[in-house]
Amino acid sequence: MGMWFFLFTEILFFGGMFLLYSIFRYNYAQDFHAAAAEENIILGTINTVVLLTSSFTIALSIATMKRGEKISSIILQLATILMGVAFLVIKYFEWTAKINLGIYPDSPVLLALSQGEILFFGLYYVMTGLHGLHVLIGVVVISFMLYFTRRETINRKEYARLENTGLYWHFVDIVWIYLYPLFYLIT
Repeated sequence: MGMWFFLFTEILFFGGMFLLYSIFRYNYAQDFHAAAAEENIILGTINTVVLLTSSFTIALSIATMKRGEKISSIILQLATILMGVAFLVIKYFEWTAKINLGIYPDSPVLLALSQGEILFFGLYYVMTGLHGLHVLIGVVVISFMLYFTRRETINRKEYARLENTGLYWHFVDIVWIYLYPLFYLIT
């Protein structure tokens, strides 16, 4: 029950950010369109595939644990961790590309842009940054679950922690499913 309450608070948090994005997008539609042209849709799409696949592997990890297949669960947890890290590495290269163009908070290049473009990139950095932090936290927590699985603290009969971790990971993936079209597809 505690995990569901935690996820509810996270939904409220990200929901507020999505609402803020919507208001600014409505007020600065042309500027958001111009700023979105700077986004790398290929890297955004790859990250989407990576996270969706990682959601599948964590779900399979839970299912295999319920069947008592410890080794399979360990391999699937490890795959989920690796995909989470891959997501963060791709996001690092995306951010680095923007920073190299001079597009980062409070930069002269960014401040020379229109108010709407400044807001777009501000929201981009805050929302994808917070999402990335959630991915990092998820990777760390799944790493602990991997450790507990290896030690058989998580097993066929005691897998609630792994299941709660899976819920958190699915939430992180769902947030990305909303971020992806807002920043990469809706132009």
